[in-house]
Amino acid sequence: MVGLERLPRYQKMRGSGDQPNSATSRLQERHVWDSVKKAAFILGSGLFVFAAFRNTVTWHLQQFWGASGDFWQSQWGKAHSYFQGNEWVLFFLGTMVIPTMSFWILNSLLLIVDATGKPQLITRYRIQRGRNDPVEPAKLQQAIRTVVFNQVFLSLPMVVVMYPIMKWRGNPCGTELPTFHWVLLELCFLGLLEEVFFYYSHRRKWKKEYEEKVGKMSNMLPPMVGPIILGSHVATMMLWFSLALLLSTISHCGYHLPLLPSPEFHDFHHLKFNQCYGVLGVLDRLHQTDTIFRETKAYERHTLLLSLTPLSESIPDSPKRK
Repeated sequence: MVGLERLPRYQKMRGSGDQPNSATSRLQERHVWDSVKKAAFILGSGLFVFAAFRNTVTWHLQQFWGASGDFWQSQWGKAHSYFQGNEWVLFFLGTMVIPTMSFWILNSLLLIVDATGKPQLITRYRIQRGRNDPVEPAKLQQAIRTVVFNQVFLSLPMVVVMYPIMKWRGNPCGTELPTFHWVLLELCFLGLLEEVFFYYSHRRKWKKEYEEKVGKMSNMLPPMVGPIILGSHVATMMLWFSLALLLSTISHCGYHLPLLPSPEFHDFHHLKFNQCYGVLGVLDRLHQTDTIFRETKAYERHTLLLSLTPLSESIPDSPKRK
């Protein structure tokens, strides 16, 4: 700031043919150096705190992984021996059977809520109040038939095609499980890659009827691309596919429940099909395809709920104009 305040005087001196005196020059250099030191101190302190926090979290997770790592390695070895090293069976179990089971366990609970409109402990967190409460039996049966059809005639063939590709990429059913750090790194990469493929595949589907025809395929392909690129172990794929299905369920369930990721973002996509294409919202912000969403109350409610009060009550919709 001192340098800026003295700038007019310095220019006047230059215009008269004089040179700035050495005292002024040293003062400017001193203030610049002080600013550099302060910036370095702040950045260095921030990096130190971040590194300490990261190392602490990593250490605790490593302890957990180390304590249970032998257990999971032992279980994987038993499964490998039980199926006599049949890699196709192990691959099918890890990429299809177990993720599908995790999907239906959570969705069975939500189906009961949708069908009965009870318990009120859950239904009070419904995003769109007064709609499908409860869901009509015919609509519910149609939804179940559609999901089963997609799993049998779309997901299963895609897994069958994926198997030889993964064999070509490496050894997906090896006897040794991947390390803790590598699994974390893979999950981070898979999440970012899914955001890219999910966003651009959905953005090409401007019309609702077009989305209904090809949307199923565009929902399944993004989670599968990452493991193929990385040549992931089937254990990592099992974890990733299960997480992807559970997060997809939360995004589509229509309930903003405590301590679970917010479904407001993707729920708004189904309300406005030209908004909120992605999963994380990063590319939507970059391409400005969330501008309408950010002007709504849904955007204010798009946060992790840490209380038992529904956000539709603490942040209600604005009154409609008459």
